[in-house]
Amino acid sequence: MRVVSLVPSLTEAVAVGVPGALAGATDWCSHPVDLDVVRVGGTKNPDVPRIIGLAPDLVIANEEENREPDLAALRAAGIEVLVTEVRDLPDAFRELARVLAACGAGRPGWLDDAETAWGQLPPPDARLTAVIPVWRRPWMVLGRDTFAGDLLRRLGVDNAYATHAERYPRVPVEELRAVAPDLMVLPDEPYRFTADDGPEEFTVPSALVSGRHLTWYGPSLAEAPAVLSAALRAACR
Repeated sequence: MRVVSLVPSLTEAVAVGVPGALAGATDWCSHPVDLDVVRVGGTKNPDVPRIIGLAPDLVIANEEENREPDLAALRAAGIEVLVTEVRDLPDAFRELARVLAACGAGRPGWLDDAETAWGQLPPPDARLTAVIPVWRRPWMVLGRDTFAGDLLRRLGVDNAYATHAERYPRVPVEELRAVAPDLMVLPDEPYRFTADDGPEEFTVPSALVSGRHLTWYGPSLAEAPAVLSAALRAACR
């Protein structure tokens, strides 16, 4: 199989689960850190002619990360495109198995490890309410039906905007403050929140978390419960 991935988390999943299958990946595909494949532009602006030139057997995409016109152009060139849809953890496990099977691979051990890790979570000591920004200038937060929101819910953190009509609403920072959550959860991607960029806007504790562990569905899912739980505990001390 020759595979081009337009989704960073799925790039890592294929690279680890089907070594040698990847022929191309986006500029944002940062894992594995030693990934050595042809780069085909961004997730929102892939170089379609370059992808076609790689003659892949399969292009892997996601309905949220990639634009339909680009995928339609690939299909028009006779390339098979597999589009994933992930809104929660069960979706992620199902879609990962589907992608790897489409690439000719069996079920990898890390996928079993991830299901076990998330299936054996202890009940939280107490439930917390959080606002989860994913961008600044303008401020955008997690709204309804998001994979990251589902992960946090399983860790005892309820998204204050989980019932919002939009999945990624833009919300003025004054409104975010007025919500008065128990804590802010600030990932380091897609916007790179840091100790000096983000927490200063709020008076409640801020949990700085790994965006790869919060928003990626791939091999990182196996260690995500422990990594995210540690960051949440540190913020609440």
